[in-house]
Amino acid sequence: MSTDSERLSRWRPGPGRLAQLLLGLWLFGIGEGLIVLAGLGNSPWTVLAQGVSIQTPLSIGAATIVISAIVVASWTLLRQTPGLGTVLNAVLVGVSIDVTLETVPTPHGLWRVVALLGGIAVAALASGLYLTAQLGPGPRDGLMTGLVNRTGRSFRAVRITLELSALLIGAVLGGTVGVGTIAFALLIGPGVQVMLAAFGHRTGEEL
Repeated sequence: MSTDSERLSRWRPGPGRLAQLLLGLWLFGIGEGLIVLAGLGNSPWTVLAQGVSIQTPLSIGAATIVISAIVVASWTLLRQTPGLGTVLNAVLVGVSIDVTLETVPTPHGLWRVVALLGGIAVAALASGLYLTAQLGPGPRDGLMTGLVNRTGRSFRAVRITLELSALLIGAVLGGTVGVGTIAFALLIGPGVQVMLAAFGHRTGEEL
C-alpha cells in the first residue's frame, strides 16, 4: 500500500522525472499515431477511439482523451489513487496522436509495415519512460488494478477482458482491426519488458 509521502511524490516530481514523463507520453502518442497511419490494424484501445471518432465529430485523439477521462472517473468506484502521470496521460497521448496524424504523411506499400513496426517500437520505448517515472498509473492500468482488487480475478484475466472489450466495441463502431492489432498484442509486452529493464526497473518492483 502506498504511503502518504509516496502519493504526494506522484504530484510533485522533480524536473527530471517530469521531463521523462512528458517525453514518454508524447512518444506513446506518436507510436499510436504511426500504427493508425499504417492502416493495418490498431491497438485495441485505439480501435475503440477510432470507432468513436467515426461515429462522432471527435478526432481520434479527442476520442482518446474522452475515453481516458471516463475511465479515470470510474476509479472513484474502485478506490484507485491517480497521480500527475494519470492526468497527463489522459490528455497528452490524445493530443500527440492527433499531431502525428496531421503532420506525418500516410505511408504506402512496404512503408506501412515500417510504420506499424516502428510505431510498436516507439510505444514500447515510451512505456518504459513514463512507467519508470512512477508518477501514477495510466487510466487503463488503474482500471485494471482496481478491477483486480475488487473482483479477485488475475491481472491476466482482467487485462484480456478489458482489451477484448475495447477491441470488440471499437470494431462494431468501425475501428480498424487487422494484422497490426495482432502484432501489437504479441510485441508490445516483450517490448515494454525490455525497455523497463533498460531503464533500470527490476522485476517485482512497483511502478
